[in-house]
Amino acid sequence: MLTEWAGQVGREDERGRGLVAPHWSKEWEWKPGGMAAQAGGGGEGEARGGKEHKDCILEPLSLPENPGGISAVEGSPSVTCLFCEECSPVSEQNQLLKHMIIEHKLVIADIKLVADFKRYMQYWKKRFAEQPTTDFCPVIKTNSEAPLEDQDSYFLLCDALPEDRELREKLQQQRLREILEQQQQERYDKDFHGICMFCDKEYTGNRSILLNHMAKDHAFNIGLPDNIVNCKEFLDLLQKKLDSLQCLYCEKIFRDKNTLKDHMRKKQHRRINAKNREYDRFYIINYLEFGKSWEEVQSEDDRELLSNQEEDWSDWEEHPVCAVCLFCEKQTDTTEKLYVHMEEAHGFDLLKIKSEHGLNYYQQVKVVNFIRREIHQCQCYICQEKFPSKKDLVNHMEETKHITSLSARSMWDQPQYYFPTYENDTLLCTLSDSEDELSSEKPKEDIPVISEDVSNIEALKQSSVLNQLLREVMNNEGPGS
Repeated sequence: MLTEWAGQVGREDERGRGLVAPHWSKEWEWKPGGMAAQAGGGGEGEARGGKEHKDCILEPLSLPENPGGISAVEGSPSVTCLFCEECSPVSEQNQLLKHMIIEHKLVIADIKLVADFKRYMQYWKKRFAEQPTTDFCPVIKTNSEAPLEDQDSYFLLCDALPEDRELREKLQQQRLREILEQQQQERYDKDFHGICMFCDKEYTGNRSILLNHMAKDHAFNIGLPDNIVNCKEFLDLLQKKLDSLQCLYCEKIFRDKNTLKDHMRKKQHRRINAKNREYDRFYIINYLEFGKSWEEVQSEDDRELLSNQEEDWSDWEEHPVCAVCLFCEKQTDTTEKLYVHMEEAHGFDLLKIKSEHGLNYYQQVKVVNFIRREIHQCQCYICQEKFPSKKDLVNHMEETKHITSLSARSMWDQPQYYFPTYENDTLLCTLSDSEDELSSEKPKEDIPVISEDVSNIEALKQSSVLNQLLREVMNNEGPGS
């Protein structure tokens, strides 16, 4: 845990999620106690080892972008340092974390997994005032092989401490309750008012009206309304990006509004960038499991799905097949019994017709759907005569022997008969191309295959069937071809 944090401190500075400490040695020392004197009992801000770090620049600097240098987070709730009265807005918590690592040599591990930073800081500020820092935090000694004046000791506050772990879990549960309450309120809120980002139409009532409008009319879908929380803030953020002429997907800036619209339409960028963590707070799934984003939750679901495919299916009970006769209401639990019934009761032999006409699978499908439709319409598929009932039709076809024949190919070999007459026609699922399956003809005698004698290779080459075929082809082509 500590070595992972030590490497992370030096790597994550450019993303604004970690802090760079002075030079780290590959070796570190764990001291459960004995640092209270150096830490001043509460981690006071004395410079250790005679070194000053106030002039350290831990990340690239930038000038304020707002006019007059007014902070965009002005009025945001403030958080106080654990050891002094230094304050920073919640939205700029990285500034406070830098302050604590430089001035007080304290690092908080995995801060991105803390659900409520302000309440977390308030809790530990109170605890550090009650007991020494070393009662809660292990000590990491840096540059342990260097001279004493070049060595530094840092304190690590992490969830390896049961008290810290319990606090993080409670804050996560509390945040989840608050988010679910907020989402429930938004679901039934009838006073929502919003403007479409693409056509400027105003919508009042439930938030789902506006979201469904943008999804249906503008192909802009940010998700199901029931999966979104703080919807008004979400839409305001997206509108602000569009007002800044920024594409919501690739996040490029364009010179004017028309160019941006054309770009998002032609590139199909009317969607948000799923990789942008700025949007995570607006989706319920990101609050469900402690320390997990929607991608991690989704990947776990995918792995679980793959593992479930290997489960034992020995207790699976398959429902029996209910195949229905082409000419009456008779049902059987197997297609074999159905073929026997149609041949004995009606004189119709589907397997014989298949064999005589050389029907492949798709042609069989057409024949079955054609016969089903003609019978349903009470019309003979041979003479095209219509009857008042299905019973009269079947009697006619049996008496005239029309039922034993198949109409001309031009009648049934039509694309429309690719589609089933009855959607639940089980007979279509059992048709086969194979001549061996369910064949009504007598099984053919096996044709023996005699292997060639390879003991005499030269003789085999002269008498080989392939060699004979090759000579015949050459003779047919002639010398002038």
